Amino acid sequence: MNKARKKGETFTHRILRLSFAGWGAKIGLAWVALLALLAVFAPFIANSMPLLASENGKITAPVLHFLSIEDIVVLAAFFILVTLFLSPLRQSLKTLLLTFVILIVGVTIISKQLIVEKQNIVYTEFREQIAANKYDWVVMPPIPYAPRDYLRDARRPPLQAPLADKQYLHWMGTEENGGDVLSRMIHASRIALGIGFLATGIAMVIGVILGGLMGYFSGVVDILGMRLVEIFESIPTLFLLLTFVAFFGRSIYIMMVIIGLTSWSGYARYIRAEFLRLRKQDFVQATIASGLPLRSILFRHMLPNGVAPLLVGVSFGVASAILAEATLSFLGLGLVDSPSWGQMLNQAVKSSVFNWWMAVFPGGAIFMTVFAYNLMGEALRDAIDPQLAKKAGVVT
Repeated sequence: MNKARKKGETFTHRILRLSFAGWGAKIGLAWVALLALLAVFAPFIANSMPLLASENGKITAPVLHFLSIEDIVVLAAFFILVTLFLSPLRQSLKTLLLTFVILIVGVTIISKQLIVEKQNIVYTEFREQIAANKYDWVVMPPIPYAPRDYLRDARRPPLQAPLADKQYLHWMGTEENGGDVLSRMIHASRIALGIGFLATGIAMVIGVILGGLMGYFSGVVDILGMRLVEIFESIPTLFLLLTFVAFFGRSIYIMMVIIGLTSWSGYARYIRAEFLRLRKQDFVQATIASGLPLRSILFRHMLPNGVAPLLVGVSFGVASAILAEATLSFLGLGLVDSPSWGQMLNQAVKSSVFNWWMAVFPGGAIFMTVFAYNLMGEALRDAIDPQLAKKAGVVT
């Protein structure tokens, strides 16, 4: 089916429209959107505390009372981004506000280690109060188990298969400490998406700046920049991650920074190639003749016209970052106090008995997430390549 170019449509918008015209990219986008919603609203979807409860006529919301700083920032950022997307503001103002929101979220999450949480939560108390009918009525989350609720009061062996326990219903079973696998998988989506987006964001910022300078100035700047690119491409990211974990301990933030600092070279190559193509075009020469500052020429006029190939690299970069974190967690070098898909895979194989649910569900989540990003990356690449577009019968 032919899809004609829309009047007044920019190149980037046309590429995005053509990319998500097929079912593959739509499925990938739907999966990532589902993960994003689960990550944002995880405390309200999987938690051992009531969402709402009435005690002697007084209505309380225990989940809201015990929200962490990270939960509040993620929720606020989500609603701000949705508001920005739906608002009629100019695109430049939207971009500025979006950058500000991302910066605030990043700083807050990184400084979370310096913030003392309110108090330790004893999930058993909530179950005891519900069992003793201390509440007039109570509304529980769809999955009534927190990721760090190991159900010590259940007095049953851990590693229960799905639906094996009739009293405590676990749709995906429990892990080696007794925690609910489904709850931990939902909360682990935050780590998967967070390390993917933030690590890729760091790499993309560095790659765009250095690649833009190389492509615009060419000559000596290009030669020195390409030597720097080759140096960073020779660094094995996984071994560097293992070294830092061995010396500085397990930290999701160190993982993000290392992956970002070692994977920018690909983005720099994309932008360099596009800027080498654009630097002699008439609109760029006009901006130079008008005396605009360098940052305006590079990032306001040239970058929007050369960003489409970068989107392909970003989609594959996010998938690579997720796989790197899952690999570290699978090797037992990931986070200890936070649920992770790779960590759950590690539990599946280190036990004397193979626990299939600890392999199938986290492994399936990793596969689907990486596959979704690959589907979107392939669709973007096909939309950018004019030869592939002609074969598909798409009018660009």
